[in-house]
Formats: sequence, structure tokens, C-alpha cells
Amino acid sequence: ASVQDRDGAVPLLQLSRRSFPFVERVFADSAYAGERVAQATNIAIEIVRKPPDQVGFAVHPKRWVVERCFAWLNRNRRLAKDFEGTIHSATAFLYAASVMLLTRRLARYT
Repeated sequence: ASVQDRDGAVPLLQLSRRSFPFVERVFADSAYAGERVAQATNIAIEIVRKPPDQVGFAVHPKRWVVERCFAWLNRNRRLAKDFEGTIHSATAFLYAASVMLLTRRLARYT
């Protein structure tokens, strides 16, 4: 909680290479535009900025993917707040929420 996003991105990117070696490009906002983040791994960091002529709010497709995913998951009451005592139980409920989300989508198209 006391680590700035830009500083926390470096160890996150480095540790993610073990679990996700196939990731080649990451989209981020301007908070991650530092040299430390760019040099952390061989993952290409693409900073998504708003167009210079934009006035007011506009949704940028690449930038809202993560926020949209969190919004879908937070519709589950158990995930709306941080109730879990351990990382293992929090991970289990995150998987359960993801399965519920995917089964609803599959049911919609079958």
C-alpha cells in the first residue's frame, strides 16, 4: 500500500516472466512512463495516452480492459471488499467469480 505504482511495476514485471513468459507487450498509463519500468524486462511497455485534441472524458479501448474486468469481478458481493484473511481464500473466491462470469457468458451463447 505504501509503494507507488511505478515502483511496484518493476518487481511485478520481473516476477511475471516465470508465470507468463509469452507476454510480449503491456499497455499502461502515463504513471508507468519511467526508464526503470521500461528497462525492467524485455516486455515492451506501451504508454496509452489520450489524444491531444480530446476534451473531456473518452473511453480508450486498450486502457479500460483491466478496469472493466475488475468491475465485472466486483459485482460479486464477496469480492466487493477485502474480507478474506488469507491470499489463498481470496484467490479461491477470485477463481469462483471468474468461473461464474464465464459460465454466464457461455450460457448466453448456447
